[in-house]
Amino acid sequence: MNAQEEFAGDGARGVLTGINDVARQLGISQRTLRFYEDKGLIEPQRIGGMRVYSRREVGRMRLILRGKRLGFSLREIRDFLDLYDTEHGQREQMTTLARRVAEHVAALEAQRKALDQTLGELRAMAREVADWLDRH
Repeated sequence: MNAQEEFAGDGARGVLTGINDVARQLGISQRTLRFYEDKGLIEPQRIGGMRVYSRREVGRMRLILRGKRLGFSLREIRDFLDLYDTEHGQREQMTTLARRVAEHVAALEAQRKALDQTLGELRAMAREVADWLDRH
């Protein structure tokens, strides 16, 4: 199969892309794709023994990777992706996302405050040690 082969199924038209091309396009390994498949977050189609990915699955992978980059857990990402399948769709999804983003921002701000405090203490300790060394 070519990297992107047109297909018609259920009256819909789409593009199927092989695992090599999806991995290269997303800058990840094939193993990463299989990991998220094993976790049930994506469901590539099979043609023979070959995995092929629709635009929907590639889009889901982009969301998964972005979620991981932003510090969301796999469970949170799964919950977010599952909202796509509800009848409330985007409104519920965006409300949930807004709440979780606010939670992550608050957690990161707390971590930043703790890091700034730790850095201040370490800098003070370094000055004390340098002063002691200068005197002795």
